[in-house]
Parts: sequence; C-alpha cells; structure tokens
Amino acid sequence: MRMLRNICAALLLTLGSLQIGFSQDIHFSQFYAAPLDLNPALTGVFNCTQRFTANYRNQLSSVLRSNAYNTYAASYDQKIAVGRADYFGVGGILTSDVAGSLDFGTISGRLSGAYSKQLYYSRSVSHYLSVGVSGGVSQRSLDWTAARWGLQHDGNGGFDPAGPAENIDNPDRLDADFLFGDFNAGLLYFGLFNGGESSAYLGVAASHLNRANQAVYITDQDGNEVFNPLYTKYTVHGGAELAMNNGISLVPGFVYYNQGPSIELNVGTAVRFSLSNTKFQEQLLQFGLWARIADRVLLEGADPMMSNPLVSGEETQPWLDALILYTKFDFNEFGLGFSYDIGTSDLTQASNGNNAFEFSLTYKICGTETRGVYCPKF
Repeated sequence: MRMLRNICAALLLTLGSLQIGFSQDIHFSQFYAAPLDLNPALTGVFNCTQRFTANYRNQLSSVLRSNAYNTYAASYDQKIAVGRADYFGVGGILTSDVAGSLDFGTISGRLSGAYSKQLYYSRSVSHYLSVGVSGGVSQRSLDWTAARWGLQHDGNGGFDPAGPAENIDNPDRLDADFLFGDFNAGLLYFGLFNGGESSAYLGVAASHLNRANQAVYITDQDGNEVFNPLYTKYTVHGGAELAMNNGISLVPGFVYYNQGPSIELNVGTAVRFSLSNTKFQEQLLQFGLWARIADRVLLEGADPMMSNPLVSGEETQPWLDALILYTKFDFNEFGLGFSYDIGTSDLTQASNGNNAFEFSLTYKICGTETRGVYCPKF
C-alpha cells in the first residue's frame, strides 16, 4: 500500500507539471530574497548602490528523486540618485526551473526599472512610493521522448521502457519548445520610522499582463488553433521591522498570490538579533517560522490524497500546505539565508514530510550615501 501511494503521488505530481505547469509560476519560500521576481517596484529599493542575489530551491526530491523540482534565480539591480531625494532603480533577473521526468523547463530573462518618489521626510521618518515595470522573454520546453505510458507498466511495480508507447497523432501539431514575451508591473509603499530602526512596506504587482499562449498543441484535431493563456498573477505582499530592546527586532511579513484557479498565502514572522552594529560592521542573525496556505479541489467521494487540483468547477478549500523554517545571517554586505519546508498536506504520506529546501545569497556594493535613512531591511 505504501509503494502504491508513492507511485500515485509521483504520477499526480508529474501530471500536475504537465497540465498546470504551463500556466503557473515558480515560487520561493524566501520570496523576500528574490525581490525582482516578487515585484518590479522593488528594483533599486535597498541600502547601498548595487545588489546581487542568487536563489536555489529543491522540491520533492524525497518522492521524485532525480526528477525533483529545481529552481534557480539570479538578479542584479542598482540604485541611481535623482534630484534631491528620489531614486531610479534598474536591473535584471534570470530564472530557470526544471521539473519532472519530462524535464519540463522554463528559462526566463527580464529587465526591470522602478522610480522611487519621496513623499515625506524628516530626521526620523520618511515615506516613499515606488512604481516599477519589467519585461522580457521566456522559453518553455519538455521532452516527450521521456514520457512513460500505462502499457509500459506491468501493474506490479515493474516498468519496461521498450514496451508499447502512445503514438502522438500528427506530431506537426506539437510545439514542445517555444518562446513568448512577458510583461509585469508593480507598486510599492515603504516607510521608515525612528531614524530607520523600524520600517513597514506594502506592495502589489501584476505579472504576465500579456497572457501569452502556453498551448503545447498548435492546433487541435480539427485544425483549429489552440489557445491556453498564461494566467495573470496578482501579488499582494507586505511586512515590517519592529525594533524592540537590546538590538532585537520582530520581522513579520506575508505574501498572497492569485493566479487563475490557484491561490497561495505565506504568512509568518522572524526574530532578528543584532550581534554587532557599528559604523564599520553589521552582523544580523534571524530565525523565523512561516506557514504556507493553499487551495485544493475536493472531489466528492474521492481519497483526499488523490484530489485533483486541475479539475475546474469543483469545490475548493484552503489547507495548510507547509510550515517553513527559516534562518539568515547578514555580515556587512553579505547575506546568506536557508529555509526548509515541512510538508503538512496529504502528500506527506509519500514524502515523509520532506518537501523543499532553499538557499539564498545577497551581496551589496555600498557607495557613498549621504541622504540618511532610505530603505527597510527585508
């Protein structure tokens, strides 16, 4: 029975990558560590003048083994002073995602720009509004030759790759490797208080405004063009840093995604400790716990583990998908983060609760900054 559940879970995940992968996005548990992916309005919103970030996520390796989901991201952005108090941010981000036995992959490259306008300033308080846009090109691909078909399984756990496979009717209708444009926009408010010791921010973003076609089949069997749009993703995110005593701060935050039939909410907080904060050295250590809540489809009379989230028009309900343990260490211009997702869904019966882990790296180059407080510490 346990082996059957493992096989079913793997099949479900593979089908999921084929059916919704072409219309859903990558995501990071450390969403705040991939700012240009989260919201283009975050471009250039940081202390110092230049910023490099790198992210890696490995998901469901305990179930899919070598076919686990692997996601990479790397970005660069810089801040350019405008006038007496405003800033312009420019940058770019590259992302890569490979999932499943068919090597379903997405490679994206986007350029982004943002303008941060100072709304109010005093010695201890400042408020800014940032608006940003980004655009670029993405490539989708998958390897049909690696597909496994029902007749190749003997029903007892055995698999014969030389067994009979499905024939793809009229392969000229198939386009498993294609390019498409991608355009996004966002808005961000942030404010600093108590001379920059405390801060708060709230942002909204809309991704894939052009709703590019993601159809694998160019035409259907009757010769009609197939159109499967990439759903526009709407993001709302926010957070704060609340300074306490003795160099301790609370860092609560959340992000909410709505993309087509799917929703996701990450909410939690971290405790940040200042180990050393002088003019020449800054050391920060933080620990946090986040909860990821998602929606799932309930099929009447079905096993909840095998509920198919791809069926439209069925009843949905929110569920606790994972708990996220998080830690980060900042040393001067460097920041290193690690997070681990503990699965709490029905899939834990196959994965033993092992869901995903992530690494993030941030490096900032600091030039001369004479304008006082500016950005919150994300």
